Amino acid sequence: MPLDMAELDRRFNYHVPDDEQKERMESSRKGFRNLATVIIGVTSPGREQSLAITALEEAQYHTIAAIAREGH
Repeated sequence: MPLDMAELDRRFNYHVPDDEQKERMESSRKGFRNLATVIIGVTSPGREQSLAITALEEAQYHTIAAIAREGH
């Protein structure tokens, strides 16, 4: 599917979250932070731990974007 200007706007414009979205974003951030703490607690420092944390950061980013872009 070709990208049009509306899709580019949806992807790259700032979407102001409403109060309910803000609450969901904060809840997801806390969950990701808790999981990051678990990962650090059960793994040794190294490449795999670093990759796991990076993957978690990416998942958090996409989760927040999914919440922010709802209805756009």
